[in-house]
Amino acid sequence: MRGATRAKWAVCAIAVALAAAACGGGGGGTESSGVVSASWGDPQNPLEPANTNEVQGGKVMEMLFRGLKRYNPKTGAAENVIADRIETKDSQHFTVTLKGGWNFSNGQPVTAKSFVDAWNYGALLTNKQKNASFFQYIDGFDKVHPASGTPTAKTLSGLAVKDDKTFTVTLNQKFSSWPDTLGYAAFMPLPKAFFTDHAAYLKKPIGDGPYTIESYTKGSVMKMRKWDGYKGPDAARNDGIDLRVYTDNNTSYTDLQAGNLDLVDDIPAAQLKNVKRDLGNRYINQPAGIIQTLTFPMYDNNWGGTGKAKLRQGISMAINRDQITKEIFQKTRTPATDWTSPVLGEKGGYQAGVCGAACEYDPKEAKKLIQEGGGLPGGKMALAYNADTGSHKDWIDAICNSINNTLGTDSACVGAPVGTFADFRNKIAAKQMTGPFRAGWQMDYPLIQNFLQPLYYTNAASNDGKFSNAEFDRLVNEANAQTSTHEGVAKFQEAEKILAQQMPAIPLWYQNGSAGYSPRLSNVALNPFSVPVFNEIKVQ
Repeated sequence: MRGATRAKWAVCAIAVALAAAACGGGGGGTESSGVVSASWGDPQNPLEPANTNEVQGGKVMEMLFRGLKRYNPKTGAAENVIADRIETKDSQHFTVTLKGGWNFSNGQPVTAKSFVDAWNYGALLTNKQKNASFFQYIDGFDKVHPASGTPTAKTLSGLAVKDDKTFTVTLNQKFSSWPDTLGYAAFMPLPKAFFTDHAAYLKKPIGDGPYTIESYTKGSVMKMRKWDGYKGPDAARNDGIDLRVYTDNNTSYTDLQAGNLDLVDDIPAAQLKNVKRDLGNRYINQPAGIIQTLTFPMYDNNWGGTGKAKLRQGISMAINRDQITKEIFQKTRTPATDWTSPVLGEKGGYQAGVCGAACEYDPKEAKKLIQEGGGLPGGKMALAYNADTGSHKDWIDAICNSINNTLGTDSACVGAPVGTFADFRNKIAAKQMTGPFRAGWQMDYPLIQNFLQPLYYTNAASNDGKFSNAEFDRLVNEANAQTSTHEGVAKFQEAEKILAQQMPAIPLWYQNGSAGYSPRLSNVALNPFSVPVFNEIKVQ
């Protein structure tokens, strides 16, 4: 049985390679010698900082904006950028003081009001921002973003502008690591133009970062250009970035090899065994803060109803992670044993083995648990994924093979592709998923809180499966309230054990960042989030 499974995967890889050969060469050349062309996918939402919570839009945010803090591209440490200092005596009341001299690319100054207005906009329920929950710890959030009904206030009572360079923040509980969250896109400042002519802003967003947006044609390319007026310490070392939309990472890889594209940050699985030979030292493979999971639609009683934890755990135990990471990913993934990432380190909260036996391949026990959990709904399940990036078909097929082998059938588990990442995300947001779906997580900031709260806290921004557990929420609240990092991490780890009991999402593997680039580029690197450090890239 094991050999037959391998053969099936190999056929899949060959088919993908043939598809790449048939589709390659469509990228076109780079029009300017100082401009980098890079593979990309259309973002899910309009490019508002508080409305961007996915990878493709996040790449644009990183180039377009600078905030109070930025995560060091090498270490991931949260470092002051526009913030001169963020002071507190009790981890609940903060005074933020800005550096002077920062402007948006339209000439408007970056002031304390730029942050306070942006955060108020992001938090207000009626603005429907995906990242609204990132403001939930600021006083008054329950008034601007009630769990039900309409807002009774339009601004957060915990924010107050003192002068152009100073504002204060009052949280509704102690949150010792709160300043370290402020490098995330949701906390970026916004210019007056965002509020006075919102439609124009959405058409051509304005930021204060090292690049401006020259043009965007959905489905084709976003052209970002170096902003010569940028005064920050990390000015662009190239003339610009053309983010070219690809719906197949095999095609982008073929374009890279053909000299039609400069940079890909998603090496297709089918090419991993060849990439070192193809690119030599122009191939990057490094640990990243990414975990791949299968998330269950807990709002569907077939998957989230009473007694279904055994079903979810059984499916997890039917997945041969070791074999898939070896055969499909050439060991560029590591089987996951918890819901965070080794990138955090033990001090940061990573703890190997939290998942326990439920993340170990055990076909006999898996079959028993699936039966005790009521069996697959209707005897079948379809694993949903987006087909345009990430070689997801390869590993989804492999997981289904593993589950089918466990259950002794050829058809119990099948893949359910969705054409584009944006469409896939829209279906998830609309709670239209009827079975498990892929839900990889790329950290927003290097804290264990970021791997747990946004994904599993009740009604959190990226809680795609709508998992809700009062004890988990209580432990997360207590963790955030701790004044020492050590005590906070310990509480988060207690909360993580509930995920092992309930299995709202199956940890699959920790993912490395992988990229390849053309000979005309140098100084290419990925940050700990697996995103190219675009501003540092040089063009020869």
